[in-house]
Amino acid sequence: MRRPTDLRPALAAITPLLSVLVATALLLTACGTERAGAGSTGAGTAASQEGTQIDDPGKDGARITSLTLPSASPSPTRSHSVSAEGLTTGSDADSGVSAGYEVTNEGTETLTYSIVFTFKSGDGGAVTNQTETVRDVGPGQIVRGAVRAGELPPTAPRVTQAEVLEVTKVPAGEAPAEPGTCPASGIRISTDEGDAAMGLRVVGLHLDNCGTRAYTVEGYPLLELLDEDLEPVDGVEILDGSGEITTGAGPDEPPRPVTLEPGESATAGLLWRNTTEFGTAVNVPHVRVRAKEGAAPVTVTPHLDLGTTGKLGVRPWEKAER
Repeated sequence: MRRPTDLRPALAAITPLLSVLVATALLLTACGTERAGAGSTGAGTAASQEGTQIDDPGKDGARITSLTLPSASPSPTRSHSVSAEGLTTGSDADSGVSAGYEVTNEGTETLTYSIVFTFKSGDGGAVTNQTETVRDVGPGQIVRGAVRAGELPPTAPRVTQAEVLEVTKVPAGEAPAEPGTCPASGIRISTDEGDAAMGLRVVGLHLDNCGTRAYTVEGYPLLELLDEDLEPVDGVEILDGSGEITTGAGPDEPPRPVTLEPGESATAGLLWRNTTEFGTAVNVPHVRVRAKEGAAPVTVTPHLDLGTTGKLGVRPWEKAER
């Protein structure tokens, strides 16, 4: 009988070759992983961006100090970054454009700033605007931060510059509560973006009971009109109801007590016309609002362009539908 061939010498001969091939494959795989991961490191991201210091005189205490732009020919490598919002894809979710800024309070009281930054293309056209809220800046204090342009459409022109477009500031103790938070009063007051049609302006006031107890209001919110320096604006009549401003928006609800349980809301409305005839047009950037007599004030910034009408209508509080 023929004895089986002993394969051990042959296997012993090819084992070193197999080891070399496996090691080579692992090395190539590791090298590929390292290249893909390079885009996710800070060094890889910095290499594809251009940071420029800016000497900007600024506006109302806010100025841009630097501008960071992606390079003209960014790497096609898909990059990832971890942000406060979680894991995002840099090339898909963010343009990589950002601006450093600083806010200096040269006043005598602590202020909260709302700043509109505009990112522009080479011809000076606006590509996108972003708003940042900088809270509780004390007298003489300088606060630094950064604002991102965010995601831009593929057809958007290349951003080459940025500037401070608008600055509003209110006393820190009267600033509207940050979204998602509840002030110590348990009552949150805010405004919406408003509506404008044929010279008629309407801005909604919103009152949210974010506290733990029922809250009752009755009648009309109490208003004080303020200029850019937060000084009272004279010569404007504040009317109960909207009948003298317009009849096209429907009749007002009659004033009545409105009790809000925790989680419920009420709305009121500011109405005016921006007609300009003879005289000097009046613009009111700020309105100090009290939900009722004795309530803590909240200063909102609806930018009332009252023209020369000299009138502002106020609708009463009514419970908002859920």
